[in-house]
Amino acid sequence: MSNTEPKKGRITRILNVIEKVGNKLPDPAILFLFCLILVWVISAMLAPVEFAEINPRDGNPIRIKNLLTGESMASFLSNMVNTFTSFAPLGVVLVAMLGVGVADGSGYINTGLKMMLNKTPNFLLTPMVIFVGIISHSAIDAGYVLVIPLGGIIFYAAGRHPLAGIAAAFAGVSGGFSANPLPSALDPLLQGFTQPAAQILDAGIEINPLCNYYFTACSSVLITLLGWYITDKIIEPRLLKTAPVDEDAEKAPEMSTITPQEKKGFWVATAVTLILFVLFCLTLSPADSPFRDESGSLTSFSAPIMRSIVPLIFLFFLLPGVIHGYISKQYTTGKDVIDDMTKSMNGMAYYIVMAFFCALFINAFASSNLGALMAIKGANGLKALNLPGPVTITGIIFLAGFVNLFVGSASAKWALLAPIFVPMLMQLGYSAELTQAAYRVGDSSTNIITPLMPYFPLVVVFCQRYVKKTGIGTLVSLMIPYSIAFLIIWTAFLVIFWVVGMPLGLQAVYTYG
Repeated sequence: MSNTEPKKGRITRILNVIEKVGNKLPDPAILFLFCLILVWVISAMLAPVEFAEINPRDGNPIRIKNLLTGESMASFLSNMVNTFTSFAPLGVVLVAMLGVGVADGSGYINTGLKMMLNKTPNFLLTPMVIFVGIISHSAIDAGYVLVIPLGGIIFYAAGRHPLAGIAAAFAGVSGGFSANPLPSALDPLLQGFTQPAAQILDAGIEINPLCNYYFTACSSVLITLLGWYITDKIIEPRLLKTAPVDEDAEKAPEMSTITPQEKKGFWVATAVTLILFVLFCLTLSPADSPFRDESGSLTSFSAPIMRSIVPLIFLFFLLPGVIHGYISKQYTTGKDVIDDMTKSMNGMAYYIVMAFFCALFINAFASSNLGALMAIKGANGLKALNLPGPVTITGIIFLAGFVNLFVGSASAKWALLAPIFVPMLMQLGYSAELTQAAYRVGDSSTNIITPLMPYFPLVVVFCQRYVKKTGIGTLVSLMIPYSIAFLIIWTAFLVIFWVVGMPLGLQAVYTYG
């Protein structure tokens, strides 16, 4: 017996324990309710305490807001509906899934998968799914509602375990959130916080929005290779032993047969969609395009095109789905289209319930200032240690990863941490670009193991389509190997980038002063 087999056995046993313990946690909706109550209680206990930490947003000592006062409770009740309906992931998921439901129900997606899988070697499915998940960041959160469920479908159709496909896609979409060979909306979003933070010390400094581009582009290769190894060597073998697919799960689409009508419908629908896509791109090219922002940019978050990503996903799945459905005879009336939309919403009912409690918890946690206090205390403690450069950067990465377990939004965390981390490290001689890169590594690596991340419950729902017993512990145990590997090896990758002197991105440096 090789030395690797006992090691794999120990890893499997550890993951089984994590899954068992995690699945003893309450249902995700109940867990968010308990967390909400806990935030209320802690906020009331800490509200009288005077903290010395300064809130970088307003320059005043940070204070915890008591959420159990009569005024706070009245505000909670009066804003409850708006808090739920304005919960960003809810609209993204539901609108996108309406279009995806038609593309799936009409057979358009399955036909495309059949054609793709008939030409793609089985052993290349894993890196393909991970890499597609990585590049999906260019469409902001599209990967969560498109790539992750498709990862399960692709693996299942190829005779592999569907949860391994979901895990691989989740690792690419969320674990590799800051790895991308293409520029994405996340680049200018983070730069928008980094530059003002750097200007606290240097009023004339300017940060290029693509200051981390070379690093994130190379990282996409690293994350794909790491995810490939972990999926095929650790995750899927364990799943085949511990999580058999339910007997009553929906059968995988047959890959070997494609009828002439299906093939015709697919190619006509795809051709029409591509023509319309090209025409739409042409409307973006003029400098005065209505889809640009006031400065003429297409990539800023204020640009109408960036605000239209989810409606465009809806349309570009709805259109080919309808065309394919009618040509393949899957649809005969408009009611058939509506029926598939309805069916897609039926599958989202559980997620809607979880989203309700998740929205209330996240809103309470943010308004209480508990997350801000944790971030500031951690940053100040790291500064006080005065560690060597690589160790300090590693500390920034691990601290960002820890805070990420409690505050899911990348922009919300960086809005809090940038005014602390960036000038702090600039005083030690490290550039704002390097600090931002370190934050991105830590933020991405632990996305996939925090149940408090808004899309985490949705991934649990996707898993339950194939294995109904899937719970929080199941998904966390699936993703921990990815998270640990990403955190350690990606950190080392950044340090190597730094030591070797490879450029981080456009107009980026490693040192300041």
